[in-house]
Amino acid sequence: MITEYEINTPREGLVDVTDMAARAVRSSGVAEGLCLVYCPHTTAGITINENADPDVARDFLIGLGKAFPDRAEFRHAEGNSAAHLKASAVGSSATVIVSGGLLVLGTWQGIYLCEFDGPRRRRLFVKVLG
Repeated sequence: MITEYEINTPREGLVDVTDMAARAVRSSGVAEGLCLVYCPHTTAGITINENADPDVARDFLIGLGKAFPDRAEFRHAEGNSAAHLKASAVGSSATVIVSGGLLVLGTWQGIYLCEFDGPRRRRLFVKVLG
């Protein structure tokens, strides 16, 4: 079963999608398996990171901005090459174990859609495998 969600994103930021993935797991009825969260966009990604302190998300974006700054020599006509680089570095999916019908995440972990080129309306797919 594949569940699709649509998310309005900010210009840049991390959007917590943990509840969406958990809902898809509950709806699937799968007790033991895997949950794949996938983002089909080239300037956004998926990551698992801390969900307790919002400064972690802020620092994450600062670090990626320093690692992949906009550069005058980029040639991509849309002017969002740095967003493409960030998305490639982060990746487009995350896989989480499902046990007892629940996502197996650490105490402070959440699943995030990472927006690097918004604001946009993004799609997110969640596939639960039993």
